[in-house]
Amino acid sequence: MCGITGVFSFTNNGSKFLQQINDATQAMLHRGPDHQATFFHERVALGHVRLSIIDTDSRANQPFTEESGRYTIVFNGEVFNFELLKQELVKLGYSFSTTSDTEVVLKSYIQYGETCLSSFNGFFAFAIYDGETETLFIARDRMGIKPLHLFIDDEKLLFASEMKSLLAYSIPRKLDYCTLYQYLQLNYVPSPWSMIEGVEKMQPGTWIRVSKKETKKGSYYTIPHTSQIPEYSYIEAQQRLLVLMDAAVERRLISDVPLGSFLSGGIDSSIIATIAAKKISGLNTFSIGYADEPMFDETEYAELVAKKIGSHHHVFKLTNNELFSSLNRVLNYIDEPFADSSALAVNLLCYYTKQHVTVALSGDGADELFSGYNKHAAELKARSNSFVNMMVKGGAPLWRNLPQSRNGKWTNIVRQLDRFSDGLNQSTPERYWHWATISNEKEALNLMVNSPEMSEYISRKSEILQPLIRSNSFNEVLYTDLNLVLQGDMLVKVDLMSMDHALEVRTPFLDYTLVDFVAKLPVEYKIDSKVRKKILQESYRSILPKELFNRKKHGFEVPLLKWFQTDLKSLITEDLLSDAFIEEQGVFNSKEVFLLKQRLFSSNPGDSAAKVWALIVFQFWWKKYF
Repeated sequence: MCGITGVFSFTNNGSKFLQQINDATQAMLHRGPDHQATFFHERVALGHVRLSIIDTDSRANQPFTEESGRYTIVFNGEVFNFELLKQELVKLGYSFSTTSDTEVVLKSYIQYGETCLSSFNGFFAFAIYDGETETLFIARDRMGIKPLHLFIDDEKLLFASEMKSLLAYSIPRKLDYCTLYQYLQLNYVPSPWSMIEGVEKMQPGTWIRVSKKETKKGSYYTIPHTSQIPEYSYIEAQQRLLVLMDAAVERRLISDVPLGSFLSGGIDSSIIATIAAKKISGLNTFSIGYADEPMFDETEYAELVAKKIGSHHHVFKLTNNELFSSLNRVLNYIDEPFADSSALAVNLLCYYTKQHVTVALSGDGADELFSGYNKHAAELKARSNSFVNMMVKGGAPLWRNLPQSRNGKWTNIVRQLDRFSDGLNQSTPERYWHWATISNEKEALNLMVNSPEMSEYISRKSEILQPLIRSNSFNEVLYTDLNLVLQGDMLVKVDLMSMDHALEVRTPFLDYTLVDFVAKLPVEYKIDSKVRKKILQESYRSILPKELFNRKKHGFEVPLLKWFQTDLKSLITEDLLSDAFIEEQGVFNSKEVFLLKQRLFSSNPGDSAAKVWALIVFQFWWKKYF
């Protein structure tokens, strides 16, 4: 796990950016505290910061140049099947000076070119420079687990693991108002766009090859998502799932440094930890709880699992003061507006976990893959012409006028009924968008002074929703989640918050062999009217504590509303969202911001806390970078 950055100059004028490689590398030292270095050759510069995981010897440091001197690589991530690939390369006459996967990736490319990507099982972003032909090859893993930002114009190509590294190249800092419009709805920036005009995220499962003469792009993987005749009966699918899950976890246990597993008390992380504990004696597991918010504390369930699997369990009970104290660190660290407030809790989990291990397994990806979210159950209900749906739809005026808030049981139920009733009146694509967003299009547009280019926005939204426009299959809902929610929110959160503390997080559920299998399973294997993640739960029910099943799902909730009405009130009213600053800044409509603040401090806040948090995060970022 590392950070990579680089420059490829197309022109003499573009060559001046080569000299900024050191600043770009220094900007992400947190990702790689073990070693940092740069490489220069003619029109290319590469930078690397290393977190040593496999082969910690200095000979595996990067940028890594093979013995002929022709090829140089900067690599972020892990390829878990590198030993098997290495054996094949040895048979072909290759020799190796390290025991690292980095050297295997490089020599696989030398031997096979871009077709080598199909043989890699892991998560990665890397760049390989061929000094003889003066070409640069860049690739990203199938699921987009490891990030890579790009900036390409007529003079140069720039790439970096993090936006802050890319901004160190002094590229133009111009706000993308279409992205801002998307962000105000979603509370995160959907891939492949960014908040800075000209910066994009490289798409998962793709590659780019650049030379002085041309830029060529290709794709080597797409998640399967079309409905097919089942290849397996339900029982056969369960058996196959057990085998694939076991292999996915085992692949991710390779490490030359201490390794553990997150254990939240939910089904997903419990499965991962249970499998890992069978293969590692005295596995370290890690949970966070909420000392001040017992409603959201799940540590008792995590402890049940830890006791059953015999892990060495660590529980970190967070106070609201601890969460609050981490706020400035997280806001200062993120380099693009990202308003998933659970990032605060994940950051602290990673901080405490890193005090014990350098690698942690996580259950990310299971909800998108197996159908685990509330909106999935809601979508299934919406597709039935039930009497309940008619009642909920008829009660829309009531739900709209009753108090709504995430912070109370009944007010949250009213909030959910209101959203569900709205969704019932919409087409499948529009319903999906409604349930994926925090603010609707009208609310977001009213907040903006400068309207986005609507044709561009409609094109982007259509691109995101294309699977649902093309087909009404429920599997397309999950496929859209994998591309929107997983890419823009979940993976961004885990990468940023873990790398802030130089902790590598591995995600067995996103092993491509497992993704390929689950994505093609019939919907009825994944969800029905009684249970979500059906096949996953029923396949592991016998080996997990019974208390884990059929209970309400909780996320990493953060008491935003409580903070905004107390400790953070002055930040809202006198600083980031003050009338004076909003007017001076000229990005947001001061009248609409005033109305939003008014609702926040009322007895019926609704979802205003999440909307205000999105503005605070943006304002903090804007002040830092603009």
